[in-house]
Amino acid sequence: MSSAIESDAFAVQTFGISRTYGDLTAVDGVDLAVGAGELFSLLGPNGAGKTTTIKMLCCLLRPTGGTATIMGHDIQDDPLSVKRVIAVSPQETAIAERLNAWENLSLMAGLHGIEKQAARKKSGELLEMMGLTGRGEDRAKKYSGGMKRRLSIAMALVSDPQVLFLDEPTLGLDPQSRRAIWEHIEALRGKKTVLLTTHYLEEADALADRVAVIDEGKIIALGTPGELKGRISDTPVMVVEAENLTAEAIEALRQLYPVVRAIEAGVEIEGEEASVYDIQDVLRPRGITIQSAYRKQVTLDDVFLHLTGKQLRE
Repeated sequence: MSSAIESDAFAVQTFGISRTYGDLTAVDGVDLAVGAGELFSLLGPNGAGKTTTIKMLCCLLRPTGGTATIMGHDIQDDPLSVKRVIAVSPQETAIAERLNAWENLSLMAGLHGIEKQAARKKSGELLEMMGLTGRGEDRAKKYSGGMKRRLSIAMALVSDPQVLFLDEPTLGLDPQSRRAIWEHIEALRGKKTVLLTTHYLEEADALADRVAVIDEGKIIALGTPGELKGRISDTPVMVVEAENLTAEAIEALRQLYPVVRAIEAGVEIEGEEASVYDIQDVLRPRGITIQSAYRKQVTLDDVFLHLTGKQLRE
């Protein structure tokens, strides 16, 4: 995975952007700077303010505070220029289901004033890129959810935007379809500036150069996935799963290791020195059998739990 773009040029910048609805603050003073060509993720639970932020950046919703620039154009002062350089694949798949893929792409190209021959060529390239060439003549209503999402992304790319917004691009898809979408998004890295919103931790981890974690309308953490995971602890953690683990057995383990945490399935033990053989020597005389033992990998779920005290999918 490439690192964040090393450039002074920011494709997307927000300056204390906010949005309120009466007494409700949906987005609260967000400051972001996304590099040209960067694949940037806004990660947070439902209702965190992700979609509201995207709508403001796409000039679909006016901020109640602050502003933003897209490729140097202010979203409040110059929305027409902003719309010329962006495209969005919305959370709700915006395709005409009675039309086939070619017709959907042609319709979108016409809206952008693209000449027919050029539109046909571009449409063919996008259908091939999204793996839809063989189904290009089929009506979109016959497509699976994953195919509809791929067509929606292709439609957003027809105008060759400099900045592409993907709002929950894999929402509701099965794991196989989600990973297929990931491959197509990955192919855009460095070619487009991509800002995607997601509440799937593994999606942000797999795709993003950098991640901004948003909760209750505020950015609470920002960095590469590795940097965010590194904030928790560099200390290795061994997970030991065992049935009928007694409080006395856990206390015996604490004589060996300073940090032993009881979990539902067993215990977590911090430290390089944690050895399954030594643990077994403590548990076996007490009639306790280890079912599994493994080194735990820190995930973005751990990061979110550490930052907010709650699971991301709550």
